Amino acid sequence: MNVIHLKYPHQLAQKGKQPYSLAIGFFDGVHKGHQAVIEAAKQKAEELNIKSAVMTFDPHPSIVLGGRNEKVFYITPLSQKLDTLEKLNVDTVFVVNFTSDFAKLTPEQFIEYFIIDLNVLHVTAGFDFSFGAFGKGNMELMAQLSNGKYGVTVIDKLSDIEEKISSTRIRKALQDGEMEQVRNLLGRAFEVPGIVVHGDKRGRTMGFPTANVQAMEGCYIPATGVYAVKILVQNEWYKGVCNVGYKPTFHNPDEKRLSIEVHILDFDKNIYGEEVIVGWYKRIRSERKFNGIEALIEQIEMDKQQAIAYFEELR
Repeated sequence: MNVIHLKYPHQLAQKGKQPYSLAIGFFDGVHKGHQAVIEAAKQKAEELNIKSAVMTFDPHPSIVLGGRNEKVFYITPLSQKLDTLEKLNVDTVFVVNFTSDFAKLTPEQFIEYFIIDLNVLHVTAGFDFSFGAFGKGNMELMAQLSNGKYGVTVIDKLSDIEEKISSTRIRKALQDGEMEQVRNLLGRAFEVPGIVVHGDKRGRTMGFPTANVQAMEGCYIPATGVYAVKILVQNEWYKGVCNVGYKPTFHNPDEKRLSIEVHILDFDKNIYGEEVIVGWYKRIRSERKFNGIEALIEQIEMDKQQAIAYFEELR
């Protein structure tokens, strides 16, 4: 997959070069709704015998424009988003640097520089995609301004039994630790890449050795609690139980030091320094403080058995 970074005003001379069928959007999470847009663009690329492409933006527009009360976090930081798009077999990804100058472009200028000049022959986007200064451009205007130079496909909203599948819903579910809902909306498990670092090694003394995972910078960590997870170690997925929290049984609750610790089932290797990926499947319980070590050990064993039973049912 070819990744091309663009910044306005960019100097990429694409006229007369490779034509594209383009899916356009921010695509945070690359959830099922986003995948429908991308698959439609890929199908159009096959029909027209041209390359498929995705255009996304970095950073999030709200960081540049402000105006949102809630804190926006990325479901998929850019590197993860690119990895996911590569798995969808996209030929090219255009990453547009979202700056104050870029945000001032009129809809007509956006189309001139980022559609026509990039030799896009077909544009596919979701029904609610907007572009240009103050979001004045919509997909109806995109079609009106084409002048026969490119085709336009608009993908209707994709809903489940509750409501529209959206990045906002996924963020809320992540904050609440509702990982089964997140997995349903994404079409895959939510993943956090990281590296295994040294911890306090207390789990080993209790009979439950854990991998202490330092998450990649920019990744969102789900709500504190205990989860059934899978962890990718040395290109192989293992089942496990993960505790996200502040270890209230051992630490002063005023000392806010978040940890991600995974007890990997049927595993006995030294993996310090290994790059891993944690895939989140189900929240088993919330984090809580125990009266003593024995009570904690008993609960961890119960958590382990719940995770084993969950993955048995999942098969």
